[in-house]
Amino acid sequence: MSLRLRLLLMIGVSLSLLWGGVAMWMLHDLEGEMRRTLDQRLAMSARMVAGLVSQNPAAWDTDRRGAGPAPLTVPTTAKGLACQVSSLRGEVLARTPGAAPVAIATATPGFAERDIDGERWRSYTVEAQGVRITTADRLAERDSLLRDVTAAAVVPFVVALVGSLGMLWIGVRSGLVPLERLRQALARRAPDALTPIPDAPMPRELQPLVDTVNQLLERMRTAIARERRFTSDVAHELRTPLTALKTHLQVARITHGADAETALDFAEEGASRLQHTLQQLLTLAQVEGPFSWDETQRAYADEVARLAIRDAAPEAPGRIVFESGDASAELALPQALAVTALRNLLDNALRHSPSVQRITLEIESGSDSVCFRVCDSGPGLLPDELARVTERFWRRDRGRGSGLGLAIVLAIAERCGGSLTLAQRATGGLEAELRLPRAERDRAR
Repeated sequence: MSLRLRLLLMIGVSLSLLWGGVAMWMLHDLEGEMRRTLDQRLAMSARMVAGLVSQNPAAWDTDRRGAGPAPLTVPTTAKGLACQVSSLRGEVLARTPGAAPVAIATATPGFAERDIDGERWRSYTVEAQGVRITTADRLAERDSLLRDVTAAAVVPFVVALVGSLGMLWIGVRSGLVPLERLRQALARRAPDALTPIPDAPMPRELQPLVDTVNQLLERMRTAIARERRFTSDVAHELRTPLTALKTHLQVARITHGADAETALDFAEEGASRLQHTLQQLLTLAQVEGPFSWDETQRAYADEVARLAIRDAAPEAPGRIVFESGDASAELALPQALAVTALRNLLDNALRHSPSVQRITLEIESGSDSVCFRVCDSGPGLLPDELARVTERFWRRDRGRGSGLGLAIVLAIAERCGGSLTLAQRATGGLEAELRLPRAERDRAR
């Protein structure tokens, strides 16, 4: 069901029910008021005739009356009523023309209703100056009058209701025009058009929707730009080792002896480098893409450090000096991600430090995070190099390595709410601080 039809049904049905209920209430009150007014008309007519009798009582002396009732003229305000004047003994003294005695004759003062010849009559009787005055009218005439009054009240109401529904249709249609313009603007866009929706006069209710769409377009534009840059860099970085690998294999094919062995060694080294680069790319893709982990699996700082040292220096673990503080702190991220980030930091330090120098790993626990501090004795980095060292595929002087290690560390830190800080040491070398959040259940300890 369209939004326009839904609004029309909801508002239209609500208005119809509301005004229908009000109309029924008004008609019920109108009917009651009409009946009371007609009853008052009967009573007032009878009292007016009684007033006339009291002004000339001699004229109504039953001893002086001749045979047969005299004609009775009622006031114009009592037009349509039947009236009869009779003695207390039941003798009819006067009545209006056309009034049937049996229709209005009653001996009980007050209001009464009777069925006469298939018609319903309502009468009012009052006694004064020794005579009984009775006024009456047909209920059919009352019902006809009530129907006329009801029709006069209902027809304008129905016309007003239909007109209101028509105005409601026009109002809803014009009110949804901005939404239709927004839909048309989005429909006219090219598939690769990710620029924000231009600012235009927009209803306040639609502005949050436009802002959300613009934010989504901006995120998509950033993601697509990042993926395009990533694809371009990957194509460039993989082309070089693949070309070198192919060249070494061709040399090994056409040579023999020591030259062939050397070419095969270079080819094996190139394959290892290519394998390492692909592993780093897969890790980066997994970190930046959607992932979930088992909440019941816990990662502790000391265990993460032990596994990272084992992976970074399997042949010479003594090169890494481990100084732990509160190393039992629990981390709020998967163990595999924490080990990968710390291993890359250690691998980067080992790669750029002399083989005779040791690497220091310190763990410092805070109230809401754990800091892994890695210090080396390498040549360090210049200020402009520090600003670029976490860029993908950046390497000093295009040296060895994939150029993804620190980029992966930064991606893991940002994904998990941590941080990576690199600084030049005063004594030489580089100091890297990887700060990872502690688990919520571990902070209270």
